[in-house]
Amino acid sequence: MLQDCLGLTIEQAGWSYTIENSAGNQRTLTLDGRIDLADISDTDARQRIEKWMRDAGDVLGLPQETLANLKGMVFEVRQGYKSKDSKRQNADIANAAKAYAHLYLPVLLLFSTQIDSDVAHRYRENLWLLLTGTIGDTATGSAYAFCRDVVGYDLADFFVRHSARIRNEVEDVLQTLLSA
Repeated sequence: MLQDCLGLTIEQAGWSYTIENSAGNQRTLTLDGRIDLADISDTDARQRIEKWMRDAGDVLGLPQETLANLKGMVFEVRQGYKSKDSKRQNADIANAAKAYAHLYLPVLLLFSTQIDSDVAHRYRENLWLLLTGTIGDTATGSAYAFCRDVVGYDLADFFVRHSARIRNEVEDVLQTLLSA
């Protein structure tokens, strides 16, 4: 979606960073997507993204100095977040710190509304912008409004158009798993 709608290459739409553990071994961690303002050649798209980033900064309460220096955003994308897994949360919080260190706004994009309120609070406290699977919310609160209004792709409509096929595929997978 980022590539097709914003004209990004696969390299531009991806983001990773390398960490070193106490034993000196390196490991590369990858997030699910990136929008870097410098990579957006379409003026209208760039202006939409810049406005959205200002709005997102206001939602998060970011200082203007921080917001002025951000060069884009990185995404962690999930269907939902049902777990209270502290290891996963700690890893995500570390990802947010790295994102800010690299001048990116961290965004957790959820296709559903499944996130525990305590977990959502912890993410927001650590300056993740949460986009949940609501339809009627703003582009700084809804994954679907963000995709439609900022990226330029109506993801909710995609799911509506393809719901029968998706349902059939899921049922086939479940049948296969349950019959084993």
